[in-house]
Amino acid sequence: MLNLIHFLPFGLADILDIFFVGLLLYFLFRWLKGTSAVNIFFGILFFYILWKLVVLFHMDMLSEILGQFLGVGVIALIVIFQPEIRNFFLFIGKNNFLKNIMLQKEEGGNYSEQEINEIVLSCQNMAASRTGALFVLTRENPLDDIVKTGEPIHARISRELIETIFFKNTPLHDGALIIRNREMVAARCILPVSQKGNIPSYLGLRHRASIGVTENTDCITIIVSEQTGHISYCTNGIIHEHITPQALKELLSKEFRA
Repeated sequence: MLNLIHFLPFGLADILDIFFVGLLLYFLFRWLKGTSAVNIFFGILFFYILWKLVVLFHMDMLSEILGQFLGVGVIALIVIFQPEIRNFFLFIGKNNFLKNIMLQKEEGGNYSEQEINEIVLSCQNMAASRTGALFVLTRENPLDDIVKTGEPIHARISRELIETIFFKNTPLHDGALIIRNREMVAARCILPVSQKGNIPSYLGLRHRASIGVTENTDCITIIVSEQTGHISYCTNGIIHEHITPQALKELLSKEFRA
């Protein structure tokens, strides 16, 4: 056994190197999971592996081109990931860094049947009265930047409170209501509007904002149309229109119940 280890082309330092690189990649993936940045992360990883293979096979010209591309790409990444980099350094400055980043989901992520019913019934009532509403239910991505744009609430999920928030004469009815980990955390939040050119013209700003936020994150949005009273929801930048309260309940039960 000792002779075999002696003749291996790598030593303990190489094993530790591979381990820590894998750990770093895991942490980066956990941090970016649920955002559009994770697609960029995989793209960069692909080009880096390709570059290493090209170097390994001594393809000098292609190696030089890919090396220059990755070198310039580092500067571009700083610009692209500026918000994520800032939040990352703020995050590691907090207590329990390793505990927080290693958790797969925050405690309390599974909703009770009563909480889902409260959301569905509020949508049903607002649809009947044609009260416009926009919900955002988070999954992996906590949407901290969007939460900061609104008014903090930090209240349990309540049909009466939801309907009061979106009543047209209240100061909180504009914008989105963010629901995260079984709690209504903020109202009147500002969402990014989708720039897609193929969105039907009859869809208003609420629908465009709901599409926009789901293009870049893993959240689910629910929209109640003020004009038609129809209920819709969005995932991954795709809007599903004219759904029934029962279909909405089945969707939320599938996504947010254990």
